[in-house]
Amino acid sequence: MTAICRFLDADQQPQIALYDHTNQASPRVCRLDTLLKDQQLNLLANHDSIFQWTHPQLAELPTPSDEMWQPAPRVFLPPVQCPEKILCIGLNYLDHAIETGSEAPDQPVVFGKFNNALVGHGEPIDLPAISEKVDYEAELVVVIGKQARRVDKAKAMEHVFGYTAGHDVSARDWQKGRPGGQWLLGKSFDTFAPVGPAIVTADSFGDPGNVRVQMRVNDEVVQDSTTAQLIFDIPTLISHLSQFMTLQPGDLIFTGTPPGVGAAKSPPFFLSDGDRCSVHIEGVGELTNTCQST
Repeated sequence: MTAICRFLDADQQPQIALYDHTNQASPRVCRLDTLLKDQQLNLLANHDSIFQWTHPQLAELPTPSDEMWQPAPRVFLPPVQCPEKILCIGLNYLDHAIETGSEAPDQPVVFGKFNNALVGHGEPIDLPAISEKVDYEAELVVVIGKQARRVDKAKAMEHVFGYTAGHDVSARDWQKGRPGGQWLLGKSFDTFAPVGPAIVTADSFGDPGNVRVQMRVNDEVVQDSTTAQLIFDIPTLISHLSQFMTLQPGDLIFTGTPPGVGAAKSPPFFLSDGDRCSVHIEGVGELTNTCQST
């Protein structure tokens, strides 16, 4: 399995590395600068350029020796440094649409987040003072690897670099409780898009159309489903989005969240200071972030 992550080294410099979570209790990383030649390192001067690498190129990376691996850090950076676009799909699980009182959409519901919302595994989620209804949403995230413009559904998967775990943190009182429904504001507070800990490349991920997606809050399972329940599958989403905008390498697509969100519970449940949120995506591992009031 090939998985890519980013973290700060002891000198607080960002590093890009291979990630191995075969032993989930003791994940480990191997910095790419220990594997690559000078010419290849120059290609990584901008860390997001790796998303333009083809899967055969990645497969040519040398196999790390045991001494090249080191224990994974407690905190990671988002695996994509600065995506041009963070695109999100709403109401993409039928049961989730029903629990929110919405009809199942007949075409994808699309909104966006900004880069200020990105944080990595282990970084805190800031609960803003101006929101009292911050909710959780576990999601499988697609990472684009090849420019996509007006692509056919049949060829859409050729444009995928890989997959990661994402948390679409949502301030419901802004998303729905303001004139017009302020989806953009409710979804784009600082730290409202945790992603990671790593990106598993598409060639080693398996079938993204049947992957378990789970959220735990303080060790309680609150969401548990599979991407087989998506209303619009990943090829459909990529093809649809590419009709409107050119998807670029490193762009992120949050594919939707399963049922079980806090706003739909009786009584409603919202995140508070100290709550620990863990997104588990089968084949990727676990993305964990703890909430803090700000």
